[in-house]
Amino acid sequence: MTRKNWMMVAVALLLGGLSLYLNRDYFSKDTIQIYHRSRPARAGFGRRQPADSNVNPLTLGFNRAVRLKSLKVIPVAALETNKYAHPVWHLVSESNSIPIKDFLYGMRIQGMHPAIANSRPDPLEPGVKYRLLVESSQFKGEYDFEPVPKNP
Repeated sequence: MTRKNWMMVAVALLLGGLSLYLNRDYFSKDTIQIYHRSRPARAGFGRRQPADSNVNPLTLGFNRAVRLKSLKVIPVAALETNKYAHPVWHLVSESNSIPIKDFLYGMRIQGMHPAIANSRPDPLEPGVKYRLLVESSQFKGEYDFEPVPKNP
């Protein structure tokens, strides 16, 4: 091969390497961001919260719609002392949960059911840290949050 051909191969390799370097996040795993939002309930809108609840309604969500296989909410203090702590809310899906972007704590999610038949979510307590554990076919994630107390 001539010197000109070697230079063309070197330039092509250099440009290919530069392209891979600039597009390296294309090959990385997709990340999911989890968030929570707590606002006082507005009269006449949406689901009603139980009268005995001490916290504002809590919305949990993701940055894009996700098809969940499992969802648990566990007090962080219980996780620190017990690896298999009892969840205050635990939903599972065998196959047909719908993609969901956000949901209220304790609501029914289509395609998911309580892990223990006929169980209901325990009420959240203000000032207690909780951990949301979610699992889908693509990822597992966890997120810590603390409910906001209801104003009298």
